[in-house]
Amino acid sequence: MTAWLAFLWLFVPGFTACAEFGSYAFVHPVLRQLDRQNHVIAEKGLVKTFGRIMPVLMTASLVLLISGAVDLGGATLPVLAAVLWGIALVTTIIVNVPINFRTHFWQDDESTAGAWSGMRRLWEVFQGVRSWLFLISFALVCAHVAVS
Repeated sequence: MTAWLAFLWLFVPGFTACAEFGSYAFVHPVLRQLDRQNHVIAEKGLVKTFGRIMPVLMTASLVLLISGAVDLGGATLPVLAAVLWGIALVTTIIVNVPINFRTHFWQDDESTAGAWSGMRRLWEVFQGVRSWLFLISFALVCAHVAVS
């Protein structure tokens, strides 16, 4: 593996996994404490901010993880890292992206309060699943580097 591929193989998925996990573990627990109106405003802002860069970084990370696994001859940890990242990305596309789209266009009022709560609970569950998968994937890459 070239030095640049190795650097990108570690850096891009690492940055992406940490950003997603940080959002899940440290940002969203605080946002859940906000009243609904401010929660909606904050979530819309995060959808806009994360929505600009995360699709690129998540996809680039998967490409890099697959490239690294292939370059390393199908070594177990890199392959597992790519598989877990792929599962997390599919979950993102199937569950979180549609909810993010709805959040972006959300019109908040008292009649939508229950729908907002249910939608956000579902998003949080899948954010947790995919954040852990991203982080474990990155940890597997780091473990491969450490034992190689």
